[in-house]
Amino acid sequence: MVASAQDYPGERLGRPREGAGSIGRLGRRVGALFIDYGAAYLISGFFGWDALAILMIFGAIQIVFLPTLQGSPGHRIFGMRLVRLDGGWVGLWRPVLRTILLILVIPAVVWDADQRGLHDKAAATVLIRD
Repeated sequence: MVASAQDYPGERLGRPREGAGSIGRLGRRVGALFIDYGAAYLISGFFGWDALAILMIFGAIQIVFLPTLQGSPGHRIFGMRLVRLDGGWVGLWRPVLRTILLILVIPAVVWDADQRGLHDKAAATVLIRD
């Protein structure tokens, strides 16, 4: 049996084509990343703009806000939230795993047909629109 192609990202996950609950698309994701990384960069000024400090602050932003606000400040500003595939709360370990993989970069830029990076697949999460 051959799996049929989907018409839009998230269809096979039961997500709508657009609007609330649809997959967070590339433009929103990149915008959110710039906000979060920019915030980490500004805060790192207290630590002499050290590159390691930037990454650690970026990671802390992700790990603190993903389970508490269902998304990083950038995600929330761009109208997205992170949920488990079944729609539930992401818990505590998923944000940690997802953030470690996000900082490694490669898992975040390798996507599937649903526009989920390997970091989301490994954590069994999906970034959706509010």
